[in-house]
Amino acid sequence: MPTIALLGTMDTKGVEHGFVAELIRAHGHRALVIDLGTDGPPQIAPDISREEAARLAGIDLAALVARHDRGEAVAAMSQAAPVVLAKLQAERKIDGVISLGGGGGTAIATAGMRVLPLGFPKLMVSTLASGNTAQYVGVKDIVMMPSIVDVAGLNRISRAVLTRAAGAICGMVESAAASAKSAAEDKPVIVASMFGNTTDCVQKAKAILEGAGYEVLVFHATGIGGKTMESLIESGLVAGVLDVTTTEWADELCGGFLGAGPTRLEAAARGGVPAVIAPGCLDMVNFHAPESVPAKFAGRTFYKHNPQVTLMRTNAEECAQLGRILAEKANLSTGPVTVLLPLRAISVISAPGQPFHDAAADAALFAAIKAHLRKDIPVIELDCAINDAAFAEACAHALLGQLAPR
Repeated sequence: MPTIALLGTMDTKGVEHGFVAELIRAHGHRALVIDLGTDGPPQIAPDISREEAARLAGIDLAALVARHDRGEAVAAMSQAAPVVLAKLQAERKIDGVISLGGGGGTAIATAGMRVLPLGFPKLMVSTLASGNTAQYVGVKDIVMMPSIVDVAGLNRISRAVLTRAAGAICGMVESAAASAKSAAEDKPVIVASMFGNTTDCVQKAKAILEGAGYEVLVFHATGIGGKTMESLIESGLVAGVLDVTTTEWADELCGGFLGAGPTRLEAAARGGVPAVIAPGCLDMVNFHAPESVPAKFAGRTFYKHNPQVTLMRTNAEECAQLGRILAEKANLSTGPVTVLLPLRAISVISAPGQPFHDAAADAALFAAIKAHLRKDIPVIELDCAINDAAFAEACAHALLGQLAPR
């Protein structure tokens, strides 16, 4: 019988969580109530108390409560929630999680949900679900459901919403269980990074990898795409990584709007997942309309990709920094990794005769990669452009060579 965790502040939202718990039990599942309140006593008896949750996270609950600081309390319980849920999930004691809350409750519960792996059922019924939920969802598959009315008692609206929420989390758990039964039949997964300027390369390599018996999931290197790919790699579901579009690092370095954060390229390296890396599209930084480009970049080479996106060509100095960063990330690898360099072009528009062609900048990029890369990491240099069939084939076969025979 699956167990669904109900995570919340049971001092203020206990009645509502209790209502959902009874519905979950009526669906034939167990309900595990976790209290993360810090104000008054819980309105329903929890299975895991706030004291136990605080202890697991190393929080002095008595001192926290004595200070009567709501912001500090929310911050502290936002640290406790991930510890509790991660422990329960690792011990296979829960099969899904649901929470109901306003601003504080949503912050606490989603902090916990974000540590859970992709595919693990997570549902947040929130007063904030109709706005920008990026800070709550992150790169995880958290379902945000609008509460419509405030989570402040049971009434004709809240009962209807919470009844459907209970049905939703039960359905998610049941679907997850059914999916797990067929997981053994799935093909091993390879993830790949792609941009419009590397599409031909990735599609050609993808066909080869799929022909070898792998399922290839492609992520658009738009910041959130890179973050999501890194998260999936961290989840342990990925057999190999075709990271030929590392362009997000150019935005991270130069202040473009498609940066993926300072840990981009680290998940495979630290997890020992076989990877192929190429400097795809490190020639470009993404800004919005021309007027959005910082004044310090006046006089640089630009390309109008569309009315909403202006690309800036990275110069030799920036490319040298990017080459060092790429090498340093690859150097973290605990598993097999290969770096491939397309010497004629790292994007469609950096080829000879194209607007971003800059042989000196490319040379600085390649030289920095080779200078800073660990000596035991293979570097394959090919006299072709990144979208040439020869380069795509080399990437695919290099990755296949690092993977266990199928």
